Amino acid sequence: MGRSVLVTGGTGGLGVAVTTAFLDAGWRVVVPWVAERELSRMPSHPALELVEADLFDEESVRACATTAASSPDAPLRAVVNLVGGFAAGGRVHETPVEEFESQLRLNLRPTYLTCQQTLPHLMAAGGGSIVCMSSRAALHPFAGAAGYVTAKAAVLALVDVLDLEYAKAGIRVNAVLPGTIDTPANRAAMPDANRKDWVAPADIARTILFLSGDEASPISGAHVPVHRA
Repeated sequence: MGRSVLVTGGTGGLGVAVTTAFLDAGWRVVVPWVAERELSRMPSHPALELVEADLFDEESVRACATTAASSPDAPLRAVVNLVGGFAAGGRVHETPVEEFESQLRLNLRPTYLTCQQTLPHLMAAGGGSIVCMSSRAALHPFAGAAGYVTAKAAVLALVDVLDLEYAKAGIRVNAVLPGTIDTPANRAAMPDANRKDWVAPADIARTILFLSGDEASPISGAHVPVHRA
């Protein structure tokens, strides 16, 4: 029997690498999208299903989760939460609370809703894996990013709660913590940066695929750093 994975943020610079890794490993992959321009980045593959969805809206996420779990031959066994983003700002006294809150919403709400709506399907399938995207900044913060750092630290707390609540149901929940990811968007935003320590999307994708598979069955509640050696 096959397996399905839901990859949120699967049309992004990291998401395409993650989607491709799962397809190459024989998974059915369901990827939500919100803007048509994103679709041109996606590979052509019979096991890839693209679903229009607003991951900030509960009903839309519920419908997306139902689609991901709809294949009788490939039950939903993994969920990968990649939606998030970074916005630089000033120090706390210089940053409006609205900017702080926008980072919390962007990095937490889609992850929470996606977990909330897919957990019943994972339990019905007998268990599975959830992988959430945090950041090295959650453990090693830097100035000018209070909202981002706080949100990514909160992702780790959510992972810990999910592990506590669902481990006995056979659901493993882990987080990955990369540094700066070597995507076209980050290269454009930081053209003069030294990229020697940046992490390739393919390296993160391999880590996420491993955490989602049977080989990682003893691993849950882990905060896994991903960086270049």
